[in-house]
Amino acid sequence: MGMKSKSKKMMMLLMAAIMVLSLAACGGNGNASKESANNKPANTNSQESTEPAATPSADEPGWKSDTSPITFDWYLNFAWFPNKWGVDPTSQYVTKKTGVNINFIVPAGNENEKLNTLIASGKLPDFITLGWYEDGVKKMIEGGLVEPLNKLAEQYDPYFFKIADPDKLGWYTQPDGNVYGYPNSSSSPKDYEQYGDTYVSNQTFVVRKDIYEAIGSPDMRTPEGFVAALKAAQEKFPEINGQPLIPLGLHEFTAVGNDSLEQYLQNFLAIPRQKDGKLYNRETDPEYVTWLKTLRKANEDGLLAKDIFIDKRAQMEEKIAQGRYFAMLYQRTDFAAQLGTLYQQDPNKIYIAVDGPANSKLDPPTLNGPSISGWTVTLISKDVKDKARAIKFLSYLMSEEGQKDLYLGEKGVSYDTIDGKDQFKPEAFDLMNKDRAAFDKQYGSSFTFWMMQNTNITQQWQPESVEPYKQLEDWTRGKTVSVSEFDLIDPLANSDEGIILSKIKDLRSKTLPKLLMAPSDAEFDKIWSDYIKKQEDLGLAKVQAFQQTKYEENKKKLGME
Repeated sequence: MGMKSKSKKMMMLLMAAIMVLSLAACGGNGNASKESANNKPANTNSQESTEPAATPSADEPGWKSDTSPITFDWYLNFAWFPNKWGVDPTSQYVTKKTGVNINFIVPAGNENEKLNTLIASGKLPDFITLGWYEDGVKKMIEGGLVEPLNKLAEQYDPYFFKIADPDKLGWYTQPDGNVYGYPNSSSSPKDYEQYGDTYVSNQTFVVRKDIYEAIGSPDMRTPEGFVAALKAAQEKFPEINGQPLIPLGLHEFTAVGNDSLEQYLQNFLAIPRQKDGKLYNRETDPEYVTWLKTLRKANEDGLLAKDIFIDKRAQMEEKIAQGRYFAMLYQRTDFAAQLGTLYQQDPNKIYIAVDGPANSKLDPPTLNGPSISGWTVTLISKDVKDKARAIKFLSYLMSEEGQKDLYLGEKGVSYDTIDGKDQFKPEAFDLMNKDRAAFDKQYGSSFTFWMMQNTNITQQWQPESVEPYKQLEDWTRGKTVSVSEFDLIDPLANSDEGIILSKIKDLRSKTLPKLLMAPSDAEFDKIWSDYIKKQEDLGLAKVQAFQQTKYEENKKKLGME
């Protein structure tokens, strides 16, 4: 470490010297040129006097040096993102303070098509935010379409290194030694030591409270209990407001599979990710196969509605708001807005978390807690209209000041110092819990703009959760595990292994519905063994060898060896 930070210091000093000379040469900003002009006759300390204006300081936020108006285009790879910058007081406040205005670009339909079109065009918007697990991240880096953040920071804003988490920079350092993206919602193993007991997971199994209680609050942890509960709910409540009840809701079926039927179900069954240091193929676990067969049986009994095979998130949200699902294996934050609406209408018709599918030993689930990879990464494009302002604005968003601005908003508007503590004003907090969409427009705080959110920083201002959200969060406490070392182990899409993996995912996405719709267990077994064999023929072993190597490298990176 010693050598590294020494060479970084040298680099910075060198950069500083170069900057000073080039600024002195071209007059730089008004301040520096005046000073150097004044110093012409004696010319002894012209260098010193230009220094404050010329050298970006590592101690002072860089954004303060220039707050003139600038608009950045910011691409968010999430078709569901509904908000515009500048509508609400929080984003207006940030613009007034930093001079930065944002024009969001959000795909209208399929995110990957839009992103691939942008990448193929070779011209990207100034900022790009997408899931760290998206292939586009690698494509942009490999295609040389994005700036190394470390280089931008060295040149224009060394303050970045003061606020960036070295563990996260290390995690995202590419083979060329550069870092191109910085994560949001990221927690390192060190963060786990500090905040671990406060961590919650997004992964929940929920049921509609009134229906669940009406059928006797059954235990749904076993295959028999699970199917019996779906059946009882459907018999007792065939319709919700004139529409058929949907006994079970799942994340959408996509071109690569289904989150609920893969990772979620495997986590609920506490299937290990590795055994004795070797990655474990969770899909082949007998407990998992048993539960897929349970869902097949549920479908045969008419308990899986056709909707779940075709609905996208937007349709699901509509049906959740109508309370049409009895149970869901789903991400709680994805339906928080609908849950708030239901709670306002009738606190008895909300969704509550209960113990869901479990393995035959009834072990508690092992749910994903926050990982070092986070949720999204944000990159700065090579086409960025102002490199200096871009990295300085990114640093501002990452810093405690930026976090506070985007979380609490402007003082006196969405928050105040109440009882000696900076916290949301009661009316703002109230609206946040009642109608999140209205809150986003009226206040715009509490991470309406979540691109760089760092919950480890903002938890100091976080209000106590209220119902109906609190129950879901609390249910996950103590069930979360860190899964950092299993992140970023997949091959690049255009590598040999990557091509095999995308064929396997494609196969999986086509196979999952077939398994659930199989008319009999015998037919399920046939589809299943065919699926496992096809994966092997495609070259699964080659992908697994690649992932194993990456997993071992990750453990070293995270100091787990």
